[in-house]
Amino acid sequence: MRGRVLVVAGSDSGGGAGIQADIKTIMALGGYAMTAITALTAQNTTGVHGIHPVPPDFVARQMVLCLEDLGADVIKTGMLNTSVVALAVADVIERLAPDVPLVVDPVMVAKGGAALLSDTATRVVIERLLPRAALLTPNVPEAEVLLGEAISDEDGMVDAASRLLSLGPAAILLKGGHLDGGTVTDILATREGVLRFSGPRLPITNTHGTGCTLASAIACGLAQRMDLPAAVVRSRWYVARAIAT
Repeated sequence: MRGRVLVVAGSDSGGGAGIQADIKTIMALGGYAMTAITALTAQNTTGVHGIHPVPPDFVARQMVLCLEDLGADVIKTGMLNTSVVALAVADVIERLAPDVPLVVDPVMVAKGGAALLSDTATRVVIERLLPRAALLTPNVPEAEVLLGEAISDEDGMVDAASRLLSLGPAAILLKGGHLDGGTVTDILATREGVLRFSGPRLPITNTHGTGCTLASAIACGLAQRMDLPAAVVRSRWYVARAIAT
């Protein structure tokens, strides 16, 4: 196996998203997954029915033990839930892994509508994690929250992705699956320019966990020393195959 990825995220008891999806994805792509669980959720395919936060000091302890013993080639964050957890995660990264590439998936709202990131935690993510992120992977609703305005089409996505760079990440992958149309386009923006990745929308509604899966697949690719565009291409292929099957 190549590529050690430390995932800091919530657990999905239904196995479709969160830590469970992260582990499955990283292992399927030949990487090694470690975890620091930030919250336990009671959920299935119908939605999130309960959230039990993990104490921030215990979240930090999971991270510290993994980093000091096993090390990490990439850290990926998902559901952080509360500001105290987000602060604890940021503190550990700054202290023990300041040079480890960071992929931030700003998990804010579950598909069923349950809030997964508080407003104060969002502020911590913006101020403490985004400036050190190698990649930020918002979907359109998450980007709208981060920017405070609506995104209605692909041109708006390009503009939004470029402006999200001002928050500090080295790169933005803005995912277009929430927009209407038969084609799904994701926008990769860096300070060198913009790339568009497009593919047909699959006529399937079972897409729970695709955001977690995509971000973890990219994190695994970066941990395996793929360049970012190549990691995005492989990850989009993997997610498309997962949805189709």
